[in-house]
Parts: sequence; structure tokens; C-alpha cells
Amino acid sequence: MSIAPDILFKIAGFPVTNTIITTLLTDLVLILIVICVSKTLSLKPKGFQNVVEIVIDYFYDLIEDTAGKKVSFIYPWVLTFFLFIVISNLAAQFPGFESIRFHPAGYGEEGVPFLRAATSDLNTTLALATISVIAANIIAIVRIGIKSYILKFVSFKMFPIFMFVGILEFANELTKFISFSFRLLGNIFAGESMLSQMYHLFPIGIPLPFMALEFMVAVIQALVFSMLTMAFMHILSDKPQH
Repeated sequence: MSIAPDILFKIAGFPVTNTIITTLLTDLVLILIVICVSKTLSLKPKGFQNVVEIVIDYFYDLIEDTAGKKVSFIYPWVLTFFLFIVISNLAAQFPGFESIRFHPAGYGEEGVPFLRAATSDLNTTLALATISVIAANIIAIVRIGIKSYILKFVSFKMFPIFMFVGILEFANELTKFISFSFRLLGNIFAGESMLSQMYHLFPIGIPLPFMALEFMVAVIQALVFSMLTMAFMHILSDKPQH
């Protein structure tokens, strides 16, 4: 299994990879969830609506405990990141992700998997990281104003101590692109690679414990990404103390 996604075919010169197919399927699942819930809304929730409300209430309460009144603008971002990432991660545990093969030219008789977890592609994780970091900074500017935002990185009080701290803060913002994207990529790609090898060596029975482990990793990594996004949005939208 290569770290780069496999190109299945091209549309007008644009390469369509197996991770793009999974991304589209993940989007479709999210849309279907919204449609199903909207059509079955009831003051007395039951069944699927109950499950959705449990997830929504959990995240809302969790963010409110941490961010207080900021929950209203942080919550939609955090929940969206969690749902997209966890669905994409868990989808890779379903039968067919490794067994359904596509045979584009140049890939030999074995071909390549038709589906692959979107978060095992650096393009996807980097895009998620970019959206998270940029959204956090835009929210900070809107909430505290451009002047207070700049003072987080540039201050002449107690020079040069606060100036040095500001430079570190700016460098920290830049490193988030790398840390966010590679943390998620590394965990999901490693898990998919391990399961792929286990399926080839022991197709029946033995891979089940590893699937359970990957199930936990899938949920935990979605939580880590979304909770870090919440923390950074909360911290950046606080006015600087100096």
C-alpha cells in the first residue's frame, strides 16, 4: 500500500483517486443523515433521531464546559470535523475496502483498491488542517478585532520578551498545518496498511482484534482533531493579556 492514493481514472484530465471516491461517499452519508433526521423530527425523539441528538448534545455540552459563551460559533465547526473524519475513518472498516479492486492501466493483475479511507491521503488531512487553522484565525479576528489579534503576535511591551513570545506564537500557528495533517494521516494510514497485510496473511478470524483496535483509533483520532480545533478556536478568540 503506497502512501499516495491510487488514480482510478481521469475526468477531463483531472485524476480521480480512490480517496476522492471515499470522500464523495462520506459526503453522501452526511447528506443522507441530515435528510433522514429532518424528515423524522419529533418532540419525542426515538430511534435514529435519538442517536443523533445524543451525539449533538454530547459535543455541545463538552464545548460549552470549555469555551462557555463561545460555544455558539465553535460548536458547528467541531461537530462537522468530527462527523466527517469519523465517518471517513470508520468506512475503511467495512468489507470491500480492500477486496473490491479496480484495474487501471499499469497496475498489473491485482489492480488497486477501489475505496480507501479519505484520511489516509495527505491531500485530505492537509485540507482539513488548513480549514481548521484558517477558520480559527478568522473567528479570532471577528471576535476580538484585528488590533487585538495582531497584538497576539506583535507587542513592544517588555521588549524583547513579549516580541519573542509573539514570534513563537506565530510559528506555532504555522506548525499546526503540519501537526494536524500528519497526526491524522499517520494513524489512519498505518492502520490501513496493517489491516491490509493482516487480510493477506490471515483472511479469516485473526484480523478481527486488529479491526476492533482500528475502530477505536478511528473514533479517537476524529475526537483528537475536533477537540484540538475547539481548543485553538477558544484560545485564539481570547483577547491578549499584554
